[in-house]
Amino acid sequence: MLPSIFRLSALPLAALLLSLASCGGPSADQPTTLPILGERDVRENPKGGPADTIYATVPAFRLHDQNGHLVTNQSLTGQVYITDFFFATCPGICPKMQGELLKVYKQYGQNPGLTFMSHTIDPEHDSLPVLRDYARRLGVRNDNHWRFVTASKDSIFGLAKAYFTAAMPDKAAPGGFAHNGTFALVDDQGHVRGLYDSLNPKEVARLQTELPVLLAEVKQRRGGK
Repeated sequence: MLPSIFRLSALPLAALLLSLASCGGPSADQPTTLPILGERDVRENPKGGPADTIYATVPAFRLHDQNGHLVTNQSLTGQVYITDFFFATCPGICPKMQGELLKVYKQYGQNPGLTFMSHTIDPEHDSLPVLRDYARRLGVRNDNHWRFVTASKDSIFGLAKAYFTAAMPDKAAPGGFAHNGTFALVDDQGHVRGLYDSLNPKEVARLQTELPVLLAEVKQRRGGK
């Protein structure tokens, strides 16, 4: 039986399978739009028109990046962003994960409408100087486009759930934390639009294919700006 944090009952079955251990590959045809993942609420229109569908959004957060800058939902207004969860002393999957995300960063990292956000799940060790050094060693030069962020453990693990990512303290796991390698793709309205297994090259390729679709959608929604 998996720990409760790994049992994400609100997640659609296909997304749940992907977030924990995806083995699917990229679509043969590039999609024209991406689904909105997570819970939704259908509400009757009081004026008698079509019902409104309310989609789940990421909860409010207050994080600090490697340079001490505050990062909130409001500061990411208008941005598409990609999330992952790691820790600097991780002896397991983190180097592979961040190496794969670095590929995406090198391809799209200069897009002004895109932010990368890596959340430490070990905030007690991963101080701001540790995060700055980690970013430097990884080869991240544009701090405004890839934020290595920290907050309290409760906040970080709560956000992991919101991004359908399994993460929890585990003394038996390498480094003291158990987590998977999910990348979450989030739109400018705080909706999770895609989940990708960073340990599967086909899934990383799918992210690279689907990311410009979402960027184009957001640009169109904002009037081409």
